[in-house]
Amino acid sequence: MSAEIYRKEYRILSSDTDCLRRLRLSRLFTFLQEAAIAHTEALGMGRAKTLDRGLLWIVTLQQAKIKRLPVYDERVILESVPGQTMHTFFPRYYRLTDENGNELVNAAALWALMDCRTRTMVFPEKFGVRIDAQQTSWKTFLPRPPKLPENAEARAFTVPYSYVDLNGHMNNTRYFDLAEDLLPDEVRRGSVREILTEYTGEAKDGETLRLELSRCGGEVRLCGTGSKRLFRISMQYDLEGDPLGLSNS
Repeated sequence: MSAEIYRKEYRILSSDTDCLRRLRLSRLFTFLQEAAIAHTEALGMGRAKTLDRGLLWIVTLQQAKIKRLPVYDERVILESVPGQTMHTFFPRYYRLTDENGNELVNAAALWALMDCRTRTMVFPEKFGVRIDAQQTSWKTFLPRPPKLPENAEARAFTVPYSYVDLNGHMNNTRYFDLAEDLLPDEVRRGSVREILTEYTGEAKDGETLRLELSRCGGEVRLCGTGSKRLFRISMQYDLEGDPLGLSNS
């Protein structure tokens, strides 16, 4: 792996998939998260510069445009590069392709650094954290925030211990398990086409959140509130055609 671009090949394991043999959304975003961490280490801005000094990498916005999700035993290639730093935000771009180079997922995220003591974002230059932008061979975009639910159904959710990561809060990837657990089966069996997420606060172990869920056709919106709004997600599904999306590859 070069410092200029992150590239890793995966074979989709049975533990990565849902009952339809498709890559689970939480695993997709785990791949993206691991790519960002590994590449940041390779660029010399890993734990010695951050975690060991009390700084935590956090995701604030994510967006993924999905042509199809890979399926069990398929080999895929993930590529990732950093974008141009914007004040406190570090854009990162991702592309997942099949082994023939066909694009499956085009995604982007905004990362930031948080002080583990004050739980507030910090200016990276104060700590000597710098990541230079790199060029991509694919079209990139900055993630946009999702819309709030409308005419939502409300329910409660308590964050389990297993959802909490080393940052001391519910990991960004587990929100997709939560969202999928709440979806009607007819939506879950559709083909997800776009996902937008925004994280504006931390959900802690044992904290009970108020969830609001709405659906209009193939679009599902979910937000969670504790003492303040903590997250919101929008997921767009194609409810017609091949649930595995293989005809779109």
